[in-house]
Amino acid sequence: MTLELVVPTRDHLPGYVDALERGWSPDNLRLVEAARELLAEIAADADAFLARMDDPEARGGDVVQLDGSRAKRLPGLTRWLWDGDFCGSINFRWQVGTEEMPPHVLGHMGYAVVPWKRGRGYASRALALLLPEARARGLRWVDLTTNPQNEPSQRVILNNGGELIGPFEKPDAHGGGEGLLWRIRL
Repeated sequence: MTLELVVPTRDHLPGYVDALERGWSPDNLRLVEAARELLAEIAADADAFLARMDDPEARGGDVVQLDGSRAKRLPGLTRWLWDGDFCGSINFRWQVGTEEMPPHVLGHMGYAVVPWKRGRGYASRALALLLPEARARGLRWVDLTTNPQNEPSQRVILNNGGELIGPFEKPDAHGGGEGLLWRIRL
């Protein structure tokens, strides 16, 4: 089956929950803790959770950073990767009227594929499918970040025409350390 991006709905939610219960997380820094929080959020109010996945007006409230600080939520959306089953997620955040991102946001897009479906080109395809959404929002480019050792994620960006801008120091709210900044011109 062909990979598609789907709007998170109750029909697709069981696959998402199963992936979280199997140890996958869309948060590559707080893996297990984030998965537990998401499962609790879904159990408490699945409809509110799903509504937060499409938030182009940034109504979802503040975002809690790794260091516990709170930051203003940006407009954004999340799509789930689907090939007949749940495969992962990709998200897109932006500021209206500019390509620039505030310091508490490392990039416009992030993605995570479940371990049992990696190596199939799904992240590259998902990014390619989501780039038109950024273009439709008037952006001329999107920035993405990777850890220096994350070669698979770097290949995803390169497969979509990305260019390395250079290294940068990640803020403490994102775990600190060195990161790589990439840009895809739209």
